[in-house]
Amino acid sequence: MPETPAYERDPRRTRLDTAILRSGSDGGRTYVVLADTILYPEGGGQPADHGAIDGVEVIDVQKVDGEIRHYVEGMPPGLSGAVRVDLDWRRRFDHMQQHTGQHLLTAIADSRFGWATTAFHLGEAVSDIEVGTPDVDPGRLAELEEAVAAEIRAGRPVTSRRVSHEEYAAMPVRSRGLPAGHTGSVRLVEIEGVDLNTCGGTHCASTGELEAIKLLGTESVRGGTRIFYVAGARLRGLLGAHHRRNAELRALLGASDEGLPEAAAARLDQLRESQKALRALEDDLATASAEGLAARPDQVLVAHWPDRSLPFLQKVARDLDRLAPDRVALLTCGSGEDGAFVVCAGEASEADVREVGGRVAEVLGGRGGGSGRLFQGKASALSRRAEAAALLA
Repeated sequence: MPETPAYERDPRRTRLDTAILRSGSDGGRTYVVLADTILYPEGGGQPADHGAIDGVEVIDVQKVDGEIRHYVEGMPPGLSGAVRVDLDWRRRFDHMQQHTGQHLLTAIADSRFGWATTAFHLGEAVSDIEVGTPDVDPGRLAELEEAVAAEIRAGRPVTSRRVSHEEYAAMPVRSRGLPAGHTGSVRLVEIEGVDLNTCGGTHCASTGELEAIKLLGTESVRGGTRIFYVAGARLRGLLGAHHRRNAELRALLGASDEGLPEAAAARLDQLRESQKALRALEDDLATASAEGLAARPDQVLVAHWPDRSLPFLQKVARDLDRLAPDRVALLTCGSGEDGAFVVCAGEASEADVREVGGRVAEVLGGRGGGSGRLFQGKASALSRRAEAAALLA
């Protein structure tokens, strides 16, 4: 592998004829090492490129022990010698936009506000930088976004080059320092008139290629602030997704974009009131059901509700404790074989609810637990309800 791989020499190159030097396995994943590559290995906050080697999908690229490993999905036997590498350009250009956007955002945050960037994360949907200041108010954030937009409109060239350690030491480079043990030349990325920084990633040719950057918000983290952003095609995709979602919400709520929050809040209030009324009706139904059961002459009261839930059974059981204190009940719910059950006994009953409840759970193919006068659990054999009732009798 040359000191300057093809992805660095020409970050816009999408196809390369090269050769496989060797292959291997790492943690159950197959990889190949190439004589040269246009696929960027993960590093510096930038994810790995994707692509293909002679049509075989490359799902990850990593630098390991000084070599670049291309992890492939289902490499056919005998893949060796001369090969053609193809780059997933859409993914690459997205990374170029987000990474170049980070350089511009970081440089202006530092020069204008003194906010030094301490970390960078290029996410799948949203990227972020962390700055070493505990408080970024909305006004400053808007000012930062406008300053970044001005530099995008200026279309400033973005270039990269390698320099010696001696040259690097004499230049006004924005950097957190070189990695421990670094040898050889130092790669610099420059946004003309704005920033000069050490970086090994891939970048746009000018700030104009960023199209636009939108700052999405902030959160406090480790004594600093994380600033979220999207750039370029991601911003257009995000705006399109918001527009489609708003169109669906307008149709559902019968409101304009501006009226959506108020309409949604009104619907939520209605839902809460409906749920409150429904709970009251279910409580009334549970009480009426308990009264109906208590009116029976049976010593063991049995009832099943296909469309109710365990909380409903618990409410019926509580009412039965008051209405039929000398009797035992088996209450079940659920459609098909799966559901829930409750075994309960009033204060005047001599039934050992804990012991008999465990036996009922076995019959109903479930498990449960309880204390005092109530045993409850899940069931997977509700068709055996009659057998369980006979056990209680």
